[in-house]
Amino acid sequence: MIRLDGVAVELGGTTVLESVSTTVETGQFLALVGPNGAGKTTLLRTCNGVLTPDEGAVRVDGEAVASRSARALGRTVATVPQETTLAFDFDVRDVVAMGRTPHRSRFATADDADREAVEAALERTETARFADRPVGELSGGQRQRVLLARALAQSTPVLLLDEPTASLDIDHRVRTLSLARELTADGRTIVAAVHDLELAARFCDEMALLADGRLLATGPPGEVVTADRLESAFGVRTAVATNPVTGTPTATPLPERSSADRRVHVVGGGRRAARVIGRLAGTGATVTAGVLPAGDIAATTADAVAGELVTAPPFEAIPPDRRAAAADLVEAADATVLTAPVDGANATLARRSRRLLALENTDPPPAATVVSESELPAALSAEPSRRSTTAPR
Repeated sequence: MIRLDGVAVELGGTTVLESVSTTVETGQFLALVGPNGAGKTTLLRTCNGVLTPDEGAVRVDGEAVASRSARALGRTVATVPQETTLAFDFDVRDVVAMGRTPHRSRFATADDADREAVEAALERTETARFADRPVGELSGGQRQRVLLARALAQSTPVLLLDEPTASLDIDHRVRTLSLARELTADGRTIVAAVHDLELAARFCDEMALLADGRLLATGPPGEVVTADRLESAFGVRTAVATNPVTGTPTATPLPERSSADRRVHVVGGGRRAARVIGRLAGTGATVTAGVLPAGDIAATTADAVAGELVTAPPFEAIPPDRRAAAADLVEAADATVLTAPVDGANATLARRSRRLLALENTDPPPAATVVSESELPAALSAEPSRRSTTAPR
């Protein structure tokens, strides 16, 4: 439905898009993601004909956008901008009715088809309840939904959304992207610039990752949302994991490490260990973990944010090579954190630590400093507590 071939756009002497080539199939939901200034809005404006590329071409439904009249293009492509200013304080229903303009001649009055399209758009966007109010009286989020209703009333096969959830609360963010997902089932093609990576991954079919005007990656969310690609695009270390509810990727930015950062090894599995691993990674520490049962929630978290992870098959004796690997991590760490009662190989590992911190209710060995989960980051930064004792390894 949409094809970009080598598109380049220059604005004010600055290259905003460079050699962008991609396709969007009919009935597909493509999310444009990337940092501010990446070129997402510019790409949308080339697709709806507002901007003409300096190089390359854009085709919609097989026809070059540059060769089509505004009215003809308006019957194919509808756009929801980030924001718009209306010259007059129209009622909401009148604003939505503006979406019907491409479908009738200049001086024609609205017919039944127009009125039906407007009412359907109001209902679908949950704006019917304030249809008779002046649009200037609405909140920013409500106005955004009115603009979406206007685009739906336009009844086009292609819908372009520029940050459609930016002014919305979390409930209406989900509802808006759910609606976009539903529209693809009707055969519409959706391209949306979305700031929230997790929401974009949850609802779209494919993602296009932009940075500095270049297309870094396209494909299903699981292929595009990777730690390396997000660091290249956003310039920040990122932990990528899988949302246990939706099964889609989640991305968490992490602080940059420095030479002064501590190495912390975490022993113990389960949700408590997962929280500790995430909390320590969020402080910028280099976190290692293990031995953890493969598939444990702590192992899943560590796989996303930890520097190194040692796992072993659950419900089996820990193999010698896994014990040795974990022992190396413990000896390399500035401190080891015990998150759950341990015995056997993991208990031996805990005793090898040069400094051992244990969370409350872990039945720690005598050499451990006992701290609460909330006290842990500060305890790691402080000198060993007087509650610590020395015990033979």
